[in-house]
Amino acid sequence: MVFAPGEKPGSEPEEAKLQTTSRQIVQNAILRAVQQVSRESQSRRRDARAGDTARGSLRPGTGESTKKHEK
Repeated sequence: MVFAPGEKPGSEPEEAKLQTTSRQIVQNAILRAVQQVSRESQSRRRDARAGDTARGSLRPGTGESTKKHEK
């Protein structure tokens, strides 16, 4: 095995540790990003439902209006 200048024998386990650590950092960052998008999406859906109710539109599945119609 040939080593680059400044590289010591036995650095392969160190490289494997760095790769494992890097992989964990990336996985954690992805997980946090997915969780944040999920929270934001849920918040937007909640806000949209609240806006629909305030405007008196139909609630899904109920078939009833939240406002009475005048004739």
